[in-house]
Amino acid sequence: MTALTWNDLPSRPTRWWGFPVLMAMRRDYLAVITAQRSLGDLVAQRILGERGVDVFDPELLRAIMVDHADALVRWQRGPEVFAELMGQSVLVTEGATWQRQRRMLMPAFTPKRVAGYATLMTEAAVQGLDAVKVDKAGGEVAMDALFSHLTMDVISRTLFSTPIGNDTAAAANAVQVLSETALAEMFWPFTLPDWLPLPGKAAKRRAGKLLHGLLTGHIDARQSSGDEGRTDLLGMLKALRDDTTGEALSPREVYDQCMVSFQAGHETSATALLWWSWLLAAHPDIQARVRAEVDTVLAGRVPTADDAGALPLLSATLKEAMRLYPPVAAMLTRRLTRDITVGGVRLPARTLVRVTPWLLHRDPRWWPDAQAFKPERFLPGSAHEIPRGAYIPFGLGPRVCLGQHFAVLEMTLIAALLLQRFELSPVGTEAPRPRMAVTLRPDAPLKLKLVQR
Repeated sequence: MTALTWNDLPSRPTRWWGFPVLMAMRRDYLAVITAQRSLGDLVAQRILGERGVDVFDPELLRAIMVDHADALVRWQRGPEVFAELMGQSVLVTEGATWQRQRRMLMPAFTPKRVAGYATLMTEAAVQGLDAVKVDKAGGEVAMDALFSHLTMDVISRTLFSTPIGNDTAAAANAVQVLSETALAEMFWPFTLPDWLPLPGKAAKRRAGKLLHGLLTGHIDARQSSGDEGRTDLLGMLKALRDDTTGEALSPREVYDQCMVSFQAGHETSATALLWWSWLLAAHPDIQARVRAEVDTVLAGRVPTADDAGALPLLSATLKEAMRLYPPVAAMLTRRLTRDITVGGVRLPARTLVRVTPWLLHRDPRWWPDAQAFKPERFLPGSAHEIPRGAYIPFGLGPRVCLGQHFAVLEMTLIAALLLQRFELSPVGTEAPRPRMAVTLRPDAPLKLKLVQR
């Protein structure tokens, strides 16, 4: 039997070479892809001469991303945009360069190595949470600012052995400016020079300059101090050697890896915690159960890395929050370097494969009562069997997020410390509306009422 081809896949008619679709994606990317979902599990779309296919079935997704991983490269527009922000880091490189960087960096992010950062994580969280001034009557707290500060302080301490200090608000705003700019630029075939007097360019220049100055200040201080023996991430990056060649990372590579760790390492965790805090506030019964677990296990002490595995309900709430609101909700796009056949369909080389965790995570075929917050799905021994590929908050395949163990431990420790200190409740009755930049964030600043325990 002859395989079907890309031309046989269901698709929506396009006009003007798909340019209106591209503009709709800029306005609301998730709405456009959600409309695709109703057509099937493999859906074609042509935009400006590019063949694309959306994949909505976990088994088909694994066949492409895992079984045919050697036939995939990143969609080049994404790395082009991110390279402006984060240089030639492991997030954007391809081929032999990526393999070398990934191989060298993996020892810095093993579960055992990450556990060694737990004390730095809890020091940052304790200091930041102790600065939240509410009493027994409670008060409104801007959770965006709180979690940005906590996670940015964590990454500053683990990268440089230095608290973030007073740089948090400006640095967090700079990351958000660059995130918004990056998403907008992805929908153009090329990026116009930043020196042009165009909307957003001045803000982008200021944001990039601020982050560059922050990181180079730390790196230069380490260089001038002669203290090369520290075991923080910067020290580890400088000490890394390629197993096959003995080469170290170049100074530029060290800077680029610091930049991607600083930007991506805090923003995704802060975003996940933001949605988690709102979901617990909106579900007081679940919040009470999680708090009871934290109180029982920790008995008021500061958690350690060993405690993370002893808090299954807390972990389940974090996983369920990332199911409903995956920090990276879309734009996991790959290009085929050769023809492949998947699900009986022949996809030609150069096809763009679009992956959208937001829809995979909310598909009622894999998630009964998919819109509901049900952490029990992720409890050990749960009767709910999650198909492989249906839950991918950290990606899938060889390029799965290198820092996932770091993020999970960080979020667990911060969440436990928050629940030790406060009860959370909503401000207002409306749920936050998600808005996609590079990460999925509420479309307006999120405030919760925190009551001191």
